[in-house]
Amino acid sequence: MAAPGPEADPFGSYRSPLVSRYASPEMGFNFSERRKFGTWRRLWLYLAQAEKSLGLPITDEQIQEMEANLDNIDFKMAAEEEKRLRHDVMAHVHTFAHCCPKAAAIIHLGATSCYVGDNTDLIVLRDGFNLLLPKLATVISRLADFAEQYADLPTLGFTHYQPAQLTTVGKRCCLWIQDLCMDLRNLERARDDLRFRGVKGTTGTQASFLQLFEGDHDKVEELDRLVTVKAGFKRAYLITGQTYSRKVDVEVLSVLASLGASIHKICTDIRLLANLKEIEEPFETDQIGSSAMPYKRNPMRSERCCSLARHLMTLVLNPLHTASVQWFERTLDDSANRRVCLAEAFLTADIILSTLQNISEGLVVYPKDCHEKMRILSQQAAAVVKQEGGDNDLIARVCADSYFSPIQGQLESLLEPTSFTGRASQQVVRFLKEEARPVLIPYQSKMGVKMELAL
Repeated sequence: MAAPGPEADPFGSYRSPLVSRYASPEMGFNFSERRKFGTWRRLWLYLAQAEKSLGLPITDEQIQEMEANLDNIDFKMAAEEEKRLRHDVMAHVHTFAHCCPKAAAIIHLGATSCYVGDNTDLIVLRDGFNLLLPKLATVISRLADFAEQYADLPTLGFTHYQPAQLTTVGKRCCLWIQDLCMDLRNLERARDDLRFRGVKGTTGTQASFLQLFEGDHDKVEELDRLVTVKAGFKRAYLITGQTYSRKVDVEVLSVLASLGASIHKICTDIRLLANLKEIEEPFETDQIGSSAMPYKRNPMRSERCCSLARHLMTLVLNPLHTASVQWFERTLDDSANRRVCLAEAFLTADIILSTLQNISEGLVVYPKDCHEKMRILSQQAAAVVKQEGGDNDLIARVCADSYFSPIQGQLESLLEPTSFTGRASQQVVRFLKEEARPVLIPYQSKMGVKMELAL
C-alpha cells in the first residue's frame, strides 16, 4: 500500500524533533521558509531603493509594488518554478515578479544568488544570537539567585569524583556561572563581529554594479553602504568571493559548541548530585521517573541537555570542513551542508538554554541529608551520656555508619563544617557582585519569565 503524502497525514513524514518537539516558536520561525523568502524579498527591495536613489531608472511605482507584496508569497508557485528551473533564487525571482509585474524588470538587478542567500543567512544568524543572548542571561540570573541563597551551605567537594575538601553549594554554582558568563561574552562578540556581505557580484568584484553605474566606483561603494545600513548592519565585508568567507560560520558555531560544553558540564554535575541525594532538578507531581520502578526520580531534563549538547558540540565540524574545501572564489558543496548545520546549531542551543532555565528555576537542595544522619547519631550519643552516664561516643557511631565511609579518615577534624569551606562564601558574594550580575544589565528588560515545568 502506498504511503499517504504528508499533506494527507502530517504524521506520516519525518519531522525534526528540534522543531516539532523542543525549540521555541521564535527560533523555529527565524529559520523558517517564510522568514527566509520574506527576507529575500526585503533584500531585493533594499537593492532597488538604493539603486533608485543613486540614479538608476527605477520608479516610485515599482518600489511601491514591491513593498506591497513582501509577504505575499505563493509557495506552491515557487516550488513549481524551482522544479522547472532547478534554481531556488530564480524560482523566487519569477514568483515575486508574478505579483509585481511592473517591477519585474528591476528585481535582482545586477545581483547574484548569494546577494539574497548569504545576506539572509547573516541576518538570520544575527537574529539567532539576539534570541539566545537574553535566554542565556536569564539562566545566569537564576543561577546567581541560587548561588546567593546557598552561598554559606557547606557541601563535600570532589576532585577526580573522590571526596575532597569542603566547599559550599553556592561556590560550586559559581563555577557554572563563570563558564556561562564566558559564553555570554563569546556570543556577544560573535554577533557583533558579523558583517553584511553586501552587494559584491558573482565573484566579489562588483563588476556588474560597476557596469550598471557606468564605471562610477563611488556609486558602487555607496550602493554597498546603503544596502548594508538598510539591512541593519554597521559594516560589510570589504572582501568576498562569491560568498562571504565560510570561516564566519566556523566562528559562529564554535561559540555555540562551547556553550554546549558548558551546559553539558553543568547538567552532568546535577545528575551526579542527584544520585548523591544532595541536589535534584524539578520533579512534577504527576511525573513518572520509570515505567517499571515507581520510586525513581530520573534527572530527565539534565539528561536531555546533555544529549542535545553533544549534538551541538559536533556540529562545529561541519563548517570547519566546509571552510577548508572552498576552492578559490567558491564551490557549491557548502550549500546543502549549511542548510542543516546552521539551523540545527541555533535550534539546539535554544532548546538546551530553555531547558536549563527550567532546571535552574526549580533546583531542590537537600541540606539535611547529612544533617539528619548526624542528628540521629548525636541524639543516640547524648542518651548514653545523659541516661547511662557513659562517654560521648558520637565519633565511634559516625565511624561505624557506612554513610560516612568516604571521609572516615578525616572525621576527628571535621567537627565544624563551615570552618573548612575557606573563603567560599566571600568568593560567592564578590563574584556575583563584580562579575555575574553586571553582565546581565543589558538584558534585564529581555530576560525570560519563569519557565513552566514541562516535559
